[in-house]
Amino acid sequence: MSEPVVDGPPPPPPSPAASAGFVALRSRDFRLLLGGQLVSLTGTQMQQVAVVWQLYLLSGSPLALGMLGFFRVAPIVLFALGGGVLADALDRRKLMLATQTALASVSVALALLSHTNRTSPGAIYALAFVAGAATAFDSPARQALVPRLVEGAQLPNALSLYVTVYQIATIAGPALGGFLLATKGPTFIYVVDVFSYTVVVGALLALQHRHTGRGSSPISFRAAAEGVRFLRRTPVIWSTMLLDFVATFFAGSLLLLPIFADQLLRVGPRGLGLLYAAQPVGAALTGAALSAMRPIRRQGKAILWAIGVYGASVALFGVSRWFWVSFVLLALSGAADMVSAVIRNIVRQTLTPDELRGRMSSVVMIFFLGGPQLGEVEAGVVARLFGARASVASGGILCVAAAAAAAFLVAPLRRYEG
Repeated sequence: MSEPVVDGPPPPPPSPAASAGFVALRSRDFRLLLGGQLVSLTGTQMQQVAVVWQLYLLSGSPLALGMLGFFRVAPIVLFALGGGVLADALDRRKLMLATQTALASVSVALALLSHTNRTSPGAIYALAFVAGAATAFDSPARQALVPRLVEGAQLPNALSLYVTVYQIATIAGPALGGFLLATKGPTFIYVVDVFSYTVVVGALLALQHRHTGRGSSPISFRAAAEGVRFLRRTPVIWSTMLLDFVATFFAGSLLLLPIFADQLLRVGPRGLGLLYAAQPVGAALTGAALSAMRPIRRQGKAILWAIGVYGASVALFGVSRWFWVSFVLLALSGAADMVSAVIRNIVRQTLTPDELRGRMSSVVMIFFLGGPQLGEVEAGVVARLFGARASVASGGILCVAAAAAAAFLVAPLRRYEG
């Protein structure tokens, strides 16, 4: 067969107007949410640079860096399905207000600990767990809110723009974070992050969109199971999720960047900020191009090729000994990852009914965040045994192998066309 079978009728083709570049920006509410998230996510990326650098200075251990991924992902695995149920049952905007406030509180705690010189690996792990728990409720609400703010035909463009804005934030955040880390210190970064959350909270309060939930999705285990059943009936979604999990688990070793910046490439905290920004540079440029284009039709093959290129770029980065070559390779991996991410988001949001979007987003979040975070633990262990270069290079090679295996074994994905 040429396409996998999915539930429900196929979406109608977009009109020429709806296919025009950046058409989703016509929505005032979408512009507000997009702008607020740009500022907030930039602050979050700055915070993560400071946290990783502090943890590295306190421990000096790649395993300790890898364990940070465990404490970030554990609460997501525990609470994500519950977060999805709440996102489908409650007002998604109000749920985001609560979660963004909780995330801001984590940055307040980090700032106080840093200012009083009481930061410790245990405190960082504990606050990472709290932030992960808040994210488990925030991400499903946020992803399920976006389709409510635009017309149906504008959704692919809105998703491309949203992912692009995320990547722009991950360019600006690490670059600013590296500079401020070298000139102002981590406390200043944490304070800036606190203020960045006030911007997104203000944007949420200014939204004209109001919705209290459909009421047909009770807060129960049965509601969570309904989302899992839908996923099982939709092979295009679960196959892309599984492949993304496997690929990011093997290639999710970029938490080792402080070791590359300090010991291998010898570029210090400013170079670390640039290395963190490299992937988002490639991703943002690619995302901008995708946002101005019609959606890719041969989506299955595009995902497989994108993941293969991503893994090859990461593997070559692992053995590179020149800073700017490493930067370009990371940028190329970011571009490939953007292609995969945009297509997966379009497929999932298009095929998922609105009343299930929160729950589907929660399942996706487990795979999307669980792969790289658990991969960081794996990368830390391999780096401890064989070194950071071997950890990153082997992970990239296994990522390529995963893409090749999926192309051979999962025919519906290979043949899928949007």
